[in-house]
Amino acid sequence: MKAMILAAGLGKRMRPLTDHCPKPLLPVGGKPLIVHHLERLACAGIRDVVINVSYRAEQIVAALGDGREIGVRIAWSHEPTPLETGGGIRQALPLLGETPFLLINGDVWCDVELAGLPSLEDDLAHLVLVDNPGHHPGGDFHLDADGRVHAVGEPRLTFAGISLLDPALVADQAPGAFPLAPHLQKAMDAGRVGGRHHRGAWVDVGTPERLAALDARLRGLNSQT
Repeated sequence: MKAMILAAGLGKRMRPLTDHCPKPLLPVGGKPLIVHHLERLACAGIRDVVINVSYRAEQIVAALGDGREIGVRIAWSHEPTPLETGGGIRQALPLLGETPFLLINGDVWCDVELAGLPSLEDDLAHLVLVDNPGHHPGGDFHLDADGRVHAVGEPRLTFAGISLLDPALVADQAPGAFPLAPHLQKAMDAGRVGGRHHRGAWVDVGTPERLAALDARLRGLNSQT
């Protein structure tokens, strides 16, 4: 299986930290945020990783190279201007191939077992969902007792930014910028999206304050080992 890490955003919510450093390279727990993802992918046995880049792309490419030092093989998908999630995936499909792949938002941190995600079977997506954080109390989706994900319904959970996707979800779209959410909702309406409730650690590293809190937490864990 291949994986894709979304790293093309402008990082506006993280300013001024991202004025001169792209968000994926912001340090947390002693290493760039994106390196945590790459190491977890390598530990899960996922070696081929596609990363889309746009804002300060040259810094990210220079820092990670081909990924060999981390134990992965990186292929780069360059976006002159950010294509949003759907458009970024659509552009990267020639690098990802025609089989399901793991998609990870570059600005989250999570301890979910990546090797434990199920095969899609006839689904188009499998989403990792978490308890609603304080900054997003309304959640995103409903997970029913049968493990199916719905756009409506209660109780609601928050999308963790980690999913297994079938390329067919966006393959028929024209190249260009477009969001992924409407295509996920269409698949949900067709009953083709499954999910799981991850009850472990998860952080949306979306503000300097949450980045600092995660950094302190990880440094504390490292000092205990």
